[in-house]
Amino acid sequence: MSVSTHPGTETLLRYAAGTLPAGPRLLVDVHLDGCPECRAAVRQFTAVGGALLDASEPLALAPDALDRVLARLDGPPARRNPGLLHHAEAAGAMPQKRHPLPEGLKLPPGVVLPPAIASRRIGRMVPVSPGVRLGLVHLEEDPDAQVLLFRIAPGRAIPQHTHAGLEFTHVICGGFSDPNGHYGPGDLVECDADIDHSPRVDDDGECICLAAFDGRIRFRGLLGMVTRPFL
Repeated sequence: MSVSTHPGTETLLRYAAGTLPAGPRLLVDVHLDGCPECRAAVRQFTAVGGALLDASEPLALAPDALDRVLARLDGPPARRNPGLLHHAEAAGAMPQKRHPLPEGLKLPPGVVLPPAIASRRIGRMVPVSPGVRLGLVHLEEDPDAQVLLFRIAPGRAIPQHTHAGLEFTHVICGGFSDPNGHYGPGDLVECDADIDHSPRVDDDGECICLAAFDGRIRFRGLLGMVTRPFL
């Protein structure tokens, strides 16, 4: 697999710092599993951040700091910040239970879902337009995260849509094109909120891809009205 499109530097920095939201972070996890170049970049960013912490001047603690920490330990468990999950924890250290494929998803021969996705519960693949199905990927660490699995027939296009914030798309198999280029397996594409597009799948085979949104997706027209309660 030859990867040609990678997460931007800012995205990898946010990933290394633990500030990338859970949905986009999951897609970067999937990309890193197949991209040595980006894994090396994340290691470098993490090392630089650690060196800066080591070089910084220590700060004096407040007089009641220990009492506040002990009080929090005695209280109810805090909800985990999904942005602080490290790649090794998300992709390897945590138990990787594989869920059955969702209803409506049939993978081409030789194709499997990445472990970080196969370990998640995926809702039924719902038809949203001719040749296009989508299923919601559930993230226990952030139930509000919007991650969608698409199965798109050859020559079909995702309905015209826009989104608040960034859109991240990772290609599992097949390929698609938009005005900015062509993307194939392993590629991770970023689009900002100014993009209003309708990516089209190659004619020679279906495309299965993941999409995550640092914001909300909005389809145009009647489809937008139908899907609004769910997205």
